Order: sequence, then structure tokens, then C-alpha cells
Amino acid sequence: MSTSKLTSRVLKTPRHTTHYVEMGPADGPLMLFLHGWPELSLIWRAQIEAFAAQGWHCVAPDMRGYGSSSAPAPTHAYTLENIVADMAELHDHLGGRPAIWVGHDWGSVVAGELVAHEPQRSRGVVLISVPYFPTTNALPTLVPLVDRSIYPADTYPDGQWDYYRYYNTHFESAIADLDADKAASLASIYRRGDPASIGRVAANAEVTRKGGRFGQAHRAPLTQPDLALWPQADFAHLVRSFEAHGFRAPCAWYLNDAANIEYAQRAPNGGHLSLPVLFVNGDYDQMNTIKGNRLGDPMRAACADLTVTSLPGGHWLPVECKMELVEAISNWLRSRRLG
Repeated sequence: MSTSKLTSRVLKTPRHTTHYVEMGPADGPLMLFLHGWPELSLIWRAQIEAFAAQGWHCVAPDMRGYGSSSAPAPTHAYTLENIVADMAELHDHLGGRPAIWVGHDWGSVVAGELVAHEPQRSRGVVLISVPYFPTTNALPTLVPLVDRSIYPADTYPDGQWDYYRYYNTHFESAIADLDADKAASLASIYRRGDPASIGRVAANAEVTRKGGRFGQAHRAPLTQPDLALWPQADFAHLVRSFEAHGFRAPCAWYLNDAANIEYAQRAPNGGHLSLPVLFVNGDYDQMNTIKGNRLGDPMRAACADLTVTSLPGGHWLPVECKMELVEAISNWLRSRRLG
């Protein structure tokens, strides 16, 4: 069976419901795409269409708390261990053959944890924007790596991760601000990277002192979406999804550092990865670039077969550098004989 257009599917198990989209020949090699915050499976449309045309069986789930997948109420439901279990169930449902896992933002974190704990599920992993940390993506991991030439410790104790701290100290108010105008929040979040921003203090470093992401307004400014990033119909679908469910569940992913660190510590080999890893850096990603700082050092130490490439974009590379990302992944697959 071949799906020549994006097809919507649902997997229901006793513990979770995962909605996913798929495209490409069902007997083709499997490539799974894991989105991050505040995204949906459809953020991968360009990459899915390109790799399906090359003969890959492409699958992209709505992650836990997003879209048409389960969104349990308790914040502890959003631990990485739970989310990796969701992906393992989906992978088993798809046949369980070792796959190429591609993750962006929090999806990169999930992909890294999955291949660290269950390497038999993967032939290789692509991490986009957020590098791999064997001690996991958590404030105790991130804050010691802050570039103090940009963020002096006395002024910016958490550096660019102040917004992450704010979720943990002012969760209700952070959610209320994002939910006040969901369409404007999403439009304001999805902006292209600015080369001039590199080396400057990020707005996310000043959330606490401003009293929230949007300051005293406590709502996003009216913002038109950048339709060069998301196709109009896909952005409308994203907005409808957040209008229906809000930002609470997606933001709960930030509230489980202690459990996530404990989970990471249970990975075999200290979380070191022996399989091929591609990291795709956004050169204009103010938050996550690994150029000129120490943010990528743990990944370099933990990955035996690491390839790093960069694209001329900000944080939202799946929509900002659509075909450049396809080319970067394709080149790596060829170089590692994974295609």
C-alpha cells in the first residue's frame, strides 16, 4: 500500500491515543518526525512530502498534549518517560523495524531519549535546533552552559532559559497570557531568525523581569502570521487546535525536570549514543545555536558518530528552511549509507 497524500490515522492503546499523519509506501524504510513546542505533526509537511517521494514511509504524530492526541490533565503525565513510551507504542504499531527518528525542539529531546534508552528502535537520529544532552534537557543541565559573556550571572542567572524558569514559578500566569489570544500568540512565536540577534540578549531571558512573555499587556500583540513559514491552511489548523485545547498541556512538558533527569540517568552507557547522529543547527537561533558557546559540548562528548551541519535560519527550521533541511538530512543519510 502506498499513500500518495498525507493521510490521518489514530492509534488507540489502553494508555494513550496518538493521532498521526503518514505518507509514502507502507513497505518503505520508516522515518518518524517528532515535533516540539508549540507545534503539530503538520510542521513537517515539506519534509514528509519530499521523503515520501523518495520512497520513505513517513510518519509524524501529534505529540502528547497536542492536536488530536491524548492530553491528560496532570502535569506529571508529560514526563519524557511517558512520551517515549507513546512513541514506542506507535513504533511497535508501525512494525517496529529500526527507523530514522527526526526531532525538532522538544521532539529532538524525545528522539534523543528514545534512542538512548531503546537503541534497537533506530538506525540513526536527526536532532534539529535542540542538541542532545545525556543528562537531558532540564534547567540543571542548561544553566551551567549559559554564555556568560552575553548573560552575566548577576543580571541573568538563568540566561536565555529564564522563560523556562518562569513556567516553573508562574505556570498559571504563563498559560493565561498565551491563552489570552491564541492566534496572536502563535503568530508572534513563529518568526524568522534575525542574524543581528546573535550575541544579544534574547527576549526569553527577560520574561521574569517583564512579568510574563508579553509584559504587562498579558496577551500577545496583534500579529499577522508569516505565511512563508506555515502554509495558510496548516497554520489555520494549528490555531484551531490551540483554540480547542489551549497551551496548558504543551507547556506542562517544562514542569518535569526532576523526573526527566532521573529517567535520563537510567539510560544504558551513561546516555552515550553509538548510532549515527545528525545535529542541524540554526545559525540565527538566539536560544539554541551551538556556535561560539558551550551548549553543544555535552552532545559532542556523548555521540560516537556525530555530524553537525548548519542552516541559515532561526529556531523554526522545519518551516523556515524547508528544502534546505531536506537536503541536509538527505546528504547525511547518503554519507552514512542509511538511505
